[in-house]
Amino acid sequence: METHMAVWLQFVLESLGMDPNQFLQYDHLVSAVLVALFLVVLSVIVRSNVRLIPGKLQQFMEVTIEALLGMLDENIGKEGRRYLPLIGTLAFFIFLCNFLGMVPGFNPATGNFNTTIACALVVFIYYNFEGLKENGAGYLKHFAGPIPLLAPLMIPIEIISHLARPFSLGVRLFGNISGEHMVAYTFYAMTPLLIPVPLMAIGLFAALLQTFVFIMLTQVYIAGAIAHDH
Repeated sequence: METHMAVWLQFVLESLGMDPNQFLQYDHLVSAVLVALFLVVLSVIVRSNVRLIPGKLQQFMEVTIEALLGMLDENIGKEGRRYLPLIGTLAFFIFLCNFLGMVPGFNPATGNFNTTIACALVVFIYYNFEGLKENGAGYLKHFAGPIPLLAPLMIPIEIISHLARPFSLGVRLFGNISGEHMVAYTFYAMTPLLIPVPLMAIGLFAALLQTFVFIMLTQVYIAGAIAHDH
């Protein structure tokens, strides 16, 4: 994907003796690290300011966590609440990476395939691990299908389907965010005084939507992995 750099950031890099073009090769890492550091600081602030009468930040976090718990209850069941650390981390990380792309001078980390495929591989490894932990060797029966006679046909289909999941997760998120970012940058360059506000609203909606799709599919994969065959 073609990447772009704001004038102010290019000036700062050149003042520091850095090559802006070389920076562009790793801008997704910079964005990802900034988001990760922000989340660490945010978690420390929230934990150190928990009160019986919550402030605005605590209220916002409580509403967000309740919404995530509601999704887990609906898609996995009450036992799904133990997966909140994974789902919550993915939700906050992906959304903030998407949102950072709306800040002039930054490209979204999720607009790079390396970032999205890394998130997808974490999901892939995690839900298979949970499936084995929950069902033991019986987890492999999921690949054989409901009828033993169909096992020779179902096993290769299921293996291909599972192997395709991290690729589809990564490509879906990468394609949507990188496409939205490129369109937004084009409009910013053409009409910088008229388009940004409504376009930022659309970008915020896209950031939320793509985050929702990713964590929803993650919950579906976990639910399927830990389910007990009837």
